[in-house]
Amino acid sequence: MRPVQLADVEMAARVLMLSPPEARAVVMRNLIAETVQAEAYRQLHGIPHPQFGVGSLLSRAMRFQAAPRPAAFDADTLHAYGAVFAALSAYQSL
Repeated sequence: MRPVQLADVEMAARVLMLSPPEARAVVMRNLIAETVQAEAYRQLHGIPHPQFGVGSLLSRAMRFQAAPRPAAFDADTLHAYGAVFAALSAYQSL
């Protein structure tokens, strides 16, 4: 997976905001796994993965429906961002 930028985090959180809170950890782990797969594909073939993008979390997340950008952080928005950070933290610890 390419280095994570703020835009990656925001788009992933907006995707998660459309998922039930109890499913967000699984959805996020899948997003990361597919992003890793896309980056490996891109490095091997020199082109983006046909389904998963260019190896950035942003490019993977943009292929899903996403909630609108929130005007403020309510509890649900914070939960979605928290799920993104928790999954990224777990991935970085591997």
